[in-house]
Amino acid sequence: MFRPDRRAGILVAGLVLALSACSSHGGKKAQETAENPAAGHANTPRMKIALVTHQPPGDTFWDIVRKGALAAAAKDNVQLIYSNDPDGDKQATLVQNAIDSKVDGIAVTLAHPDPMAGVVKKAVAGGIPTVAINAGLDQWQKLGILQYFGSDESVAGESAGKRLGAEGAKHALCVLHEQGQVSLEARCGGLTKGFSGKTDKVYVTGTNMPSVRSTIAAKLKQDKSIDRVVALGAPFALTALQSVKDAGSTAKVATFDMNPAMVKAVQDGQIEWAVDQQPYLQGYLAVDSLWLYKTNGNVIGGGKATLTGPYFVDKTNVAAVARFASRGTR
Repeated sequence: MFRPDRRAGILVAGLVLALSACSSHGGKKAQETAENPAAGHANTPRMKIALVTHQPPGDTFWDIVRKGALAAAAKDNVQLIYSNDPDGDKQATLVQNAIDSKVDGIAVTLAHPDPMAGVVKKAVAGGIPTVAINAGLDQWQKLGILQYFGSDESVAGESAGKRLGAEGAKHALCVLHEQGQVSLEARCGGLTKGFSGKTDKVYVTGTNMPSVRSTIAAKLKQDKSIDRVVALGAPFALTALQSVKDAGSTAKVATFDMNPAMVKAVQDGQIEWAVDQQPYLQGYLAVDSLWLYKTNGNVIGGGKATLTGPYFVDKTNVAAVARFASRGTR
């Protein structure tokens, strides 16, 4: 297994906990109450925590985040309110809604930090404990946020680039499925930095998979020297496999992020490897850290980000991951 370099922060490799059995999939805003009698409940007063993300429609990555958040909510006697919108301004409105609802804590993603900055500062100034997950590594401290849980995407990208070089790749295509999203840009930037060969970038419309497929295929037809396609999300890697066939290309495909279908693709040798940032852990820690802060004043990380990745999944370790992916937590 390829082991990436580690930098400042805490790399959380795993967590043993009881799993919540329920998950809701309602539109852009859904209220979820986790119930799992096997999990054991805290005897602390009931509290309400909002998790507000930039999840786009159909992105299964966030199902895993939500399962982790629900598991922590079940344990901590928390009512979890989940809402999402990929548009930064609309996501900010959802945070304002959480403030107006007088929640006890807020967890946010900062994929588009500029439109989010004002309302996040407002929550902090209003005495609402706020943590960040998944996106915003370079912004969370500036906004007064207590803690951050996620991957260092620059480090993850650089590690992926070094792995490509070690595997003998010469020309990589980095596929960005959302323009202006800071985490995706950091991944591609890190990949370019770490890779000894040539890196091209292509932007695709992530909400339109037929367009993603045709755009990648067109790029591969245009430049036959591309020998690696690196997607920045599991669904886009699976689509890239179709693009490779469409283009008659011999390029191999690797990706960032996992889902159950990706596990099978790695097992079957269709996908070379995936860089996992352990989204279940991000959701779990978001809720649990706020509960710990509210009930005992605890802050995790010692002033630094708590890193949940990067963790490479390939044929050498995918069997262990598959065990958990079968229940939707990896």
